[in-house]
Amino acid sequence: MLTDLKVRKAQPNGADYRLGDAGGLYLFVTKAGAKSWRFKYRFGGKEKRIVFGRYPEVSLAEARDRRDEARKMLREYRDPAVEAQKRRLIAATAAQATFEKVAREWHEMQTPRWVPVHAADVLKSLEAEVFPYLGSVPLREIDAPLVLAVLRKIEKRGALETAKRVRQRMSAVFVHGIATGVCGDDPAARVTKALRPAPKKTRQPAITDLEDLRALLRKVEASGATPVTKLASRLLALTAVRPGVLRGIGWGEFEGIDWESAHPEEAKDPLWRIPSDRMKLVLDRKGDDAFEHLVPLSSQAVEVLSAIWPLTKRLPIVFPSARHLHRPLSENAIGYLYNREGYHGRHVPHGWRAAFSTIMNERAERAGRPGDRAVIDLMLAHIPPNTVEGAYNRAAYMERRREIAQEWADLVTEGLVAPAELLKGPRR
Repeated sequence: MLTDLKVRKAQPNGADYRLGDAGGLYLFVTKAGAKSWRFKYRFGGKEKRIVFGRYPEVSLAEARDRRDEARKMLREYRDPAVEAQKRRLIAATAAQATFEKVAREWHEMQTPRWVPVHAADVLKSLEAEVFPYLGSVPLREIDAPLVLAVLRKIEKRGALETAKRVRQRMSAVFVHGIATGVCGDDPAARVTKALRPAPKKTRQPAITDLEDLRALLRKVEASGATPVTKLASRLLALTAVRPGVLRGIGWGEFEGIDWESAHPEEAKDPLWRIPSDRMKLVLDRKGDDAFEHLVPLSSQAVEVLSAIWPLTKRLPIVFPSARHLHRPLSENAIGYLYNREGYHGRHVPHGWRAAFSTIMNERAERAGRPGDRAVIDLMLAHIPPNTVEGAYNRAAYMERRREIAQEWADLVTEGLVAPAELLKGPRR
């Protein structure tokens, strides 16, 4: 048996030699005086050796611990040399597995399950909020304080919901890393309770007076915003769809319109068929054609689309981002436009749904048409409690829906400039 003193005093003697300990462990001393710990064993009928490290970096006690660990592997019919090689490969892989690399791998795997707008939003949030700070750091080196530091930067802007979503996405990346063996912990899961609580949600602010709504459109359309944002805002007002649905429109979703004709707005029964996987549905309804949403288009809505057709007809998205033509308009573009023009806290993009519902239901009540309430709910894609009814009624009352859509468009656009004028820039 070796002692610390004997190991320390072992000197070169002109040739390599070894000092045995026990259980196959020995100290190998080269003729130059270098010392290393080695372990001799038999596996599969063959004699093999493995190096545990150099002395004094690896002490006698540590060398014995590694020997005992190797002997345990042998009892479990595992080759210590192979296990050591596996550990080295895993360590090398983990060192190269930076947060950005693993995040992009995770995103690529998830993308087929997501609608394009959501997939783009997830990647954009990681690129903007996480990659600049942790993108080049190996996943296994990131701990909870580092994750929290990134999220605190987001919270300081007051974007508490964004911080919450980014934390969830970071956590998904770590879980993917655990599954692929490049990290062993999810520090993003452990910071959940350290985040600032988001304020209770209140009703989305919405203007419900027609003249005030027209004034809003006149003001934002006279601003210096891009034509794409202005036209997207106009179409949102005319259709009252959810803003996220509008951002992801593809030209293939429209039916019954000849875009090359001199007057496409005169199309008979133009329709916007929104696939179910782009609607706000529970997961098991996404991809089910029974839950696609049909939006009858007013002549003014077709006029808006005709105005932007020459700009984006060759792109996959009707309303693209100004920076990335193959990505949709930013989720905040229309909202920021309204805020800049003085409507912060008064009207948000989602508010067009409340405005349409309030005004058209009031008009129906005054006209003695109580049945219009169900029609308006269908136009807003409010799913009835009866799931079967929701599936079979998606195309119900289409004639009346067209009449309401046209009536609403006539009311909202009264006194507004033609959509083609919005391509000419600010008019102030």
